[in-house]
Amino acid sequence: MISISLCMIVKNEEETLARCLDTVKDIVDEINIVDTGSTDKTKEIASGYTDRVFDFPWTNSFADARNESYKYATKDYILYLDADDVILEADQVKFKELKETLDPSVDSVSMYYDAGTDEFGNVTLRYRRNRLVKREKNFRWYGDCHNYIEVSGKIINSEVAITHKKVRHSVGRTVSIFETKKQRGDAFSARDYFYYGNELRENGRYQEAIESYDQNLALKQGWAEDKIFACLFKGDCYRYLNDKENELTALFQSFNYAPPRAEACCRIGYNFHRSRLYKTAIFWYELATQQVPDPDRWSFIYMAYYTWYPHLQLCVCYYNIKDMQKAYEHNEKAAGYRPSDPSVLYNKELFAKMIEEGTIKP
Repeated sequence: MISISLCMIVKNEEETLARCLDTVKDIVDEINIVDTGSTDKTKEIASGYTDRVFDFPWTNSFADARNESYKYATKDYILYLDADDVILEADQVKFKELKETLDPSVDSVSMYYDAGTDEFGNVTLRYRRNRLVKREKNFRWYGDCHNYIEVSGKIINSEVAITHKKVRHSVGRTVSIFETKKQRGDAFSARDYFYYGNELRENGRYQEAIESYDQNLALKQGWAEDKIFACLFKGDCYRYLNDKENELTALFQSFNYAPPRAEACCRIGYNFHRSRLYKTAIFWYELATQQVPDPDRWSFIYMAYYTWYPHLQLCVCYYNIKDMQKAYEHNEKAAGYRPSDPSVLYNKELFAKMIEEGTIKP
């Protein structure tokens, strides 16, 4: 059986660190914590789990800190987590099975990252990351922020998921790292422009975000998946700016890189929905319900667009064109994912009266 070193970088994580370590301590064989300047009880908490707690001055680069943490690993494989990540019980079981059965010739194991979960326990955002890597390969991290580890060799995709449980959102911190890069005159890659656009969008700087996404799209280099979402997120920015025409143009632009996905179809449907073009909206929402996310896809998968969201919107659209039977059926499908959703419950009450009257069939 392989052995695993956990390597983490932390700073002021007293609220979440113990929660994280409690979910992984029985899986790994070694815990290495690199602290980048905590002023709270983070190091004290870490010391309750391991004597391998190290200091590293923050250099404004997450890659620098992660590479430093990997220097302390002594086991066969390295696992990384952030302090606000957890491994849920079902995934702990899967992880232990993986550890017991992993072929030592594997160089990297990807795992799902469930970056968001709604109040009903549904995953809202999922993508893959190279999470468990062979130590002797000396794989390196790159990028000051939104960093990535560059791996090669034999890579397998596992069914294990790491779940992100953020306590609060750090507004502005990552934007400042990108802006420091700009002030230094650093060259931006297509990836940099994409993630800088994301940070600008999340901080409400929509016009600047659009410009950054356009800079990503103007470069031939870069991952096609980033370009797909650059188009979709650009569309979101135009929606926030109440510019429906450019919003729709940006959304259709994503088809230059891939066939329609549910993330695009639902956004296009909502554009027509807001204009009360319900039959056109229905076309796009129905198309979304036909899409199935690829389990091996590495880019963002927003699960709501493949599950409850298009059904709830179809309920509204069919109601507005007076097709109550289909409106009821789609509300029931949405209820399968979000049974206590206030909108679903309101609709159920409305349709219950129609069932009593015989207007629709249950």
